[in-house]
Amino acid sequence: MKTISLRAGKERSLLRRHPWIFESAIAHGGADAGETVRVESHEGQFLAWAAYSPASKIRARVWSFVETQRINTTFLIAACESAIRARARFAINSDSMRLVHGESDGLPGLIVDRYGDTLVAQFLSSGAERWKDVLADALLAATGLSRLYERSDASGRVREGLPEVSGWLRGDGPVELVLREHGWQLGVNIATGHKTGFYLDQRDSRARFADYCARLKFERVLNCYCYTGGFTVAALTGGAAHVTSIDSSGPALAQAAANLALNGFAPERATFLDADVNASLRQFGAEGQTFDAIVLDPPKFAPTVAHAERAARAYKDINRLAFKLLAPGGVLFTYSCSGGISAELFHKIVASAGIDAQIDGYIVERMGGAPDHPMTINFPEGEYLKGLVVMRK
Repeated sequence: MKTISLRAGKERSLLRRHPWIFESAIAHGGADAGETVRVESHEGQFLAWAAYSPASKIRARVWSFVETQRINTTFLIAACESAIRARARFAINSDSMRLVHGESDGLPGLIVDRYGDTLVAQFLSSGAERWKDVLADALLAATGLSRLYERSDASGRVREGLPEVSGWLRGDGPVELVLREHGWQLGVNIATGHKTGFYLDQRDSRARFADYCARLKFERVLNCYCYTGGFTVAALTGGAAHVTSIDSSGPALAQAAANLALNGFAPERATFLDADVNASLRQFGAEGQTFDAIVLDPPKFAPTVAHAERAARAYKDINRLAFKLLAPGGVLFTYSCSGGISAELFHKIVASAGIDAQIDGYIVERMGGAPDHPMTINFPEGEYLKGLVVMRK
């Protein structure tokens, strides 16, 4: 077994059971991509077993902090089974869910979503890639399913020095599926859709938005960065009279329109705009338009902390523009999925946007990812999605 030794003082995060070891923390030692290494402190104390990644800034990702543990097929099967069992204890009103959430489930770099009877997996680290076949078989055995589609085409693969891969890994079947969520249906394409095909992490937020629409009887709703219309369907389910949905992807908007039809909503209750959100918000303001509810669910502006300053300006700008369009008593659901933007920083950004817009409001809820996208005590980075529900005074 190969060993890597850390620089003096760099063992502190591992002693707190944080699973990442950065390149700058390593004094000496190395291994092949995905190979399991023994991690020791500068004084030779055992710290962890980790998967080595020679191309990544995160040079090793921890499998286990137990010295007697062996990282083998048995270990990985047990880890997959444990993650899947946990989902049975979560409140998930859907036939689709995240089964494995990377480091939060002790399987660094592995993302697995279930869409009905089909699994979709992303192998995003060298360790997950090295054990791909074992993990694929373990996941299918634990779920009793036979189909697994691979979507290892995210940018994280590049940072790991791995090529992008997409296609059926086990079995085959249709890539256009329909998932059930909170009593409504949503179409998803697992081959071409964002992430593994859909944003399952916003499941609970969509339900809350439907609740607000039903309780406050919104007439005009604006859904920005609408993708395939999850929040649009939620708003109409809640009784919103009309929803304007904006996205810069024609295929996503086509699927959004199809999702309205799938749920029996009349097409005249929705307007879909293939446009830039920022420009559209400015145009609506110039026209004097207002909305009773606005959803801002933009893509990741800050993948790392290094991008936080530039992303903060972008988040502030869209929130400022949205505040100006929000009718008195209206509600803004605003989100950041950027790992480089903390919940505290996001709150400050939204507050600053409100001040610049000369709008005050009540923060009535803080939102996060659905429970099948967990943050754990030892891995706070799992909390990538954060949101605020602001009611204008």
